[in-house]
Amino acid sequence: MFRLLAVVFCLFSITNHLQAQWVQTSGPYGGSSVEAFAVSGANIFVGTRGDGVFRSSDNGACWAAINAGLPAEPWITALAVSGTNLFAGTWSDGVFRSVDNGASWTAVNSGLANTYVHALAVMDTNIFAGTDNGVFRSSDNGTSWTPTGLMNRYVSALAVSGANLFAGAGWDGIFRSTDNGANWTVVDSSMWDTGNTAVTSFAVSGRYLFAGTEGYEGSSQYGVLISTDNGTSWKPTGLTDTDVNTLAVSGANLFAGTYGYRDGPLPGVFLSSDNGASWTATGLTNTNVNALAVSGTNLFAGTYGFVFLSRDNGISWTRTPIGLPNANVYTLAVSGANLFAGTWDWGGIFCSSDNGITWTAVNDGLAYHDVNALAVNDTNMFAGTAGGVFLSSNNGISWTASNNGLAYRDVRAFVVSGANIFAGTAGYGRHGGVFRSSDNGASWTATGLSNTHVSALATSGDNLFAGTWRGDGVLRSSDNGETWTPVGLANKDISAFAAYGRFLFAGTYGSGIFRSNDEGASWTAVNNGLTNTIVCALAVSGTNLFAGLSAAAFFFPATTAQAGMRSTTV
Repeated sequence: MFRLLAVVFCLFSITNHLQAQWVQTSGPYGGSSVEAFAVSGANIFVGTRGDGVFRSSDNGACWAAINAGLPAEPWITALAVSGTNLFAGTWSDGVFRSVDNGASWTAVNSGLANTYVHALAVMDTNIFAGTDNGVFRSSDNGTSWTPTGLMNRYVSALAVSGANLFAGAGWDGIFRSTDNGANWTVVDSSMWDTGNTAVTSFAVSGRYLFAGTEGYEGSSQYGVLISTDNGTSWKPTGLTDTDVNTLAVSGANLFAGTYGYRDGPLPGVFLSSDNGASWTATGLTNTNVNALAVSGTNLFAGTYGFVFLSRDNGISWTRTPIGLPNANVYTLAVSGANLFAGTWDWGGIFCSSDNGITWTAVNDGLAYHDVNALAVNDTNMFAGTAGGVFLSSNNGISWTASNNGLAYRDVRAFVVSGANIFAGTAGYGRHGGVFRSSDNGASWTATGLSNTHVSALATSGDNLFAGTWRGDGVLRSSDNGETWTPVGLANKDISAFAAYGRFLFAGTYGSGIFRSNDEGASWTAVNNGLTNTIVCALAVSGTNLFAGLSAAAFFFPATTAQAGMRSTTV
């Protein structure tokens, strides 16, 4: 089998095939580590590591990338809102500003001597940036920056409480300024192990100031600290011996997002309703949480690849992907105005109604989330998984198993031909083959192609085609699968088919894409501009052919005990 770890999509014009070449589309790509949140009105913004900024206006149900003007592969470390301005701090590229809710961005780094930005804070008309080399201030919406009195320190967190500005200076403790950063005073550090405990985050709740910390090896105290006198003195709360990445306040509740890499409580989100005296784990556990945000009665938690939403103070959570999670995309299908993507590992099936800009998980009843194949037949959608066939009659809202007669259930491919649905199954020569259903999946019968690893199916004219693995190439049947004949591309591993008029396209693992216009009798390579030849999915929309290409894939041949890896990019 092969594993698709990341995916890029390319487009090919079918109608102008003599001169046409492939061009890369804008996604989807991989999952993103969520590093920062910001809330502005009905908009929620997420900053990610490597995939830039995403925006949601529907409480996180769908997310859209908003990266025009940001550098390539932008690593967003901090977000802040000041009036109609949105600011993004980045790792190594400084600060960017948007005046149109993220639709476009402009670098605003004049005077910012250090462009490794870890924290942003807004205080009246001033914006502060914590960097690798101290705190900088801007009084003109980021147009220009000047150094404050706190320099030559790694500043990892900033917070405003009344007239006080606080800076978490990494392992050097907490500093306070009462004059907009002109002067700073180190606050009491007797209650934690300075040098072995780093300040990561702040939260303000009335007269209470909280600091999240993480401990170095051998540190004696770390977790959440509390101050009731504007940072003059600090003491531990009830959450100790825990690495805290982020803090958030919602009414009388204080939330801590934690990280786990050694012995201690499982990572996740913890809740305190008594100003830190006691803590309880919420429903989000065993998950490293990088960022928290509150929007109205909603609590958001950012992790690797996902945003989690809780509407009940952390008792229960729902998960939404940033883009398409981890992009382990194995199959695509179109039903009306909806585009569906089948994924492996985390995701299951995702639906997009805006041409792939945003995606929503549709997995209710889908017992297996490793999805190899999708097919649409009128109002029915079929999903082929490692555990058989699942059927949905409501655009993926719910799924039911449909495996009666399916002797081998590792389903890798579908095709619909008239009243028949064909399913290709894997088996590496010992099982597998093609099965047929004439009653919308209620029952299945084996065809004449058995004991064969079938990875792709297609129809063209009156013929049914099967793409196989382990060198058998393409086989053709003209009698609904009763008999089969090899028709070419021998010794190539067929991974996908797409048909358009008289053209049949075959995607291969490692040899690119081939086209036939004579029912498979002959094949021609069509790889102009397609520098990545590991093809994992094909789909036709209008006169365009889309190819999903592996950006890093593993192939495990059944005939050997070795595994090879090949990594390319388009």
